[in-house]
Amino acid sequence: MSQEIRNLEPKALWNQFADLNAVPRPSKKEEQVIQFMKDFGNRLGLETFEDDIRNVIIRKPATPGMENRKPIVLQGHLDMVHQKNNDTVFDFETQGIDMYVDGDWVRAKGTTLGADNGLGVAAIMAVLESTDIPHPAIEALFTIDEETGMTGALNLQGGILQGQILLNLDTEEDDEIDIGCAGGIDVTATAEYDEEDTPEGSVGYSITVKGLQGGHSGMDIHKGLGNANKIMNRLLFDGFDNFGLQIASIAGGSLRNAIPRESVAKVIIAAVYDEAFVFDMQQIVNEIKTEFKTTEPNLEIVFEKLTEVPAKVMPSIAQFYFVRSMYTAHNGVYRMSADFDNLVETSNNIAKVIVGEGQLTVQCLTRSSVESSKMDLANALRSAFELMGCEVEFSGVYPGWTPNPKSEILDVLVGIYEKQNNAKPNVVACHAGLECGILGTNYPEMDMISFGPTIHGAHSPDERASIPSSQKFWKFFLEILASIPAVK
Repeated sequence: MSQEIRNLEPKALWNQFADLNAVPRPSKKEEQVIQFMKDFGNRLGLETFEDDIRNVIIRKPATPGMENRKPIVLQGHLDMVHQKNNDTVFDFETQGIDMYVDGDWVRAKGTTLGADNGLGVAAIMAVLESTDIPHPAIEALFTIDEETGMTGALNLQGGILQGQILLNLDTEEDDEIDIGCAGGIDVTATAEYDEEDTPEGSVGYSITVKGLQGGHSGMDIHKGLGNANKIMNRLLFDGFDNFGLQIASIAGGSLRNAIPRESVAKVIIAAVYDEAFVFDMQQIVNEIKTEFKTTEPNLEIVFEKLTEVPAKVMPSIAQFYFVRSMYTAHNGVYRMSADFDNLVETSNNIAKVIVGEGQLTVQCLTRSSVESSKMDLANALRSAFELMGCEVEFSGVYPGWTPNPKSEILDVLVGIYEKQNNAKPNVVACHAGLECGILGTNYPEMDMISFGPTIHGAHSPDERASIPSSQKFWKFFLEILASIPAVK
C-alpha cells in the first residue's frame, strides 16, 4: 500500500480507507471484511455484533454534551464491485487494492478502487475511532452484498436499530444531497438449444469488443456510453443476415450493475464468404466507431481468424430468434422523470450475455423510481425473450426510496452546506439504488438522507476518488454530526 495515500488529508479518513482496502471484499465473498470490521469494533471496546444475515453493527455512546441529541445510524456497505482490465492480473478474493495518487485523484492500478462505498465506510470508522469529534449516540450499520442484490439491507430485521436519523454515505457527487432513489429488478432470460456440427468448409473468427468506458448502470446510464453486448449483437446480426454467420460462443459483460465494457464471440462462416465478410464487417465497425467517437474514443472491435474452427455452433433458427430478441430488448434510458429535471426515471442495462454448449443466458438490471414503470419495462424485456422461447425470471426486487422534502435532517444539511460553501446544494433523487428505501420498509419513521464525496467511474477500472472533495466531505460530515437536532 502506497504511503502517499496515508499522507493525504484528512488523514483520519484516508488511513481508514487504506486499512479497509487492504482487505479483500468482493460482493458475496465478504467473510474477511466482516471479520475485519468486528475486530475493529471490538478493539475499540465498542458494542459490536452481527445480525442474522451478517451485517455488522457497532454502537458508540454520545460524546459529553451530546446525550440529548437524536441517536443516529451511520450506514455504508462493506462490499465492492470487482472489475478489472483484461490485461490486469488480479485476484479480488485474496489481494488488497493497489492504490496510487494521480494529481487530485486516488485511483487503483487496473481495477476498481472500492471508493464506492469504501470512503463512506472509512469515514464512519474514523468517527468511531475518534476521541475528539462531537457526535450523538451512534449505531454504525455496515451492510453486506449491496452491489449484487442489496442482501444485507433486504434482510435487516426491524427492531434492531434504535436511531431516529440515518445518514447514508453512498452518494458520489459532493454537491448533492440525495432524498430518493430508484428501485430495481433483475430480469434473467435462459434457454437451451441443441448444438449442431459446424458445416464443412467453414472458417472461424473471434470477435472482440473492448475499450469501452463501462460504469455504473444507474449513475452513468444516461451518458450514451457503449454497451458491449448491444454492439456485439449488431455485428452478429449483420453477419448472420448477410453471410450465414453462426455463433459458437459469446461471453459479454460480468456484473448486473456495471455497463458491460467487453464482449468476445467465436463464430463461423462459410469459407467462400471469407473476404466479403471481413470487408463488410470493417464497414460496420467504422460506422459504430463514428457513432461513438465522442463518448467512447477508445472503442476497439477486433476480428481474428481462429486457427481451430469451433466444432459446434448454434442452429440457424435459434440464432435467428436470439439476435432479433437482443436487438428488440431495450438498453439504456427508457423514460425521464416528469417530476425532477434531468433525472432518469426508468432504464435497463443488458449486463451479461453468455452463449455456448447449448446454453443461453441474458442478465438485465432494470431500474425505476416508479414501480409501475419498472414493471412495464421488465415485462417488455420478458416479452422480447419469451418470444424466442426463453424462460424469464424476475428476481432481486428492491423498492425505491420516496423523497421526503419536509425532512428535518434535510434542512440541517442544506443549512450547513450553504454556510460552508456559500452555495446551494443540489437536493436530488438519484437513479442508482441506495439502501435507504429498503431500510425504510422496516424503519418507516426513520428520517433518512444520503451524501458523500465525489467519486467518478464507479463500477469500472476507471473509478477514482477526488482528494479535494474528500476534504470538503469530511468537513461537512463533522459539522452534521455536531448539529444533529435534540430529542423533542
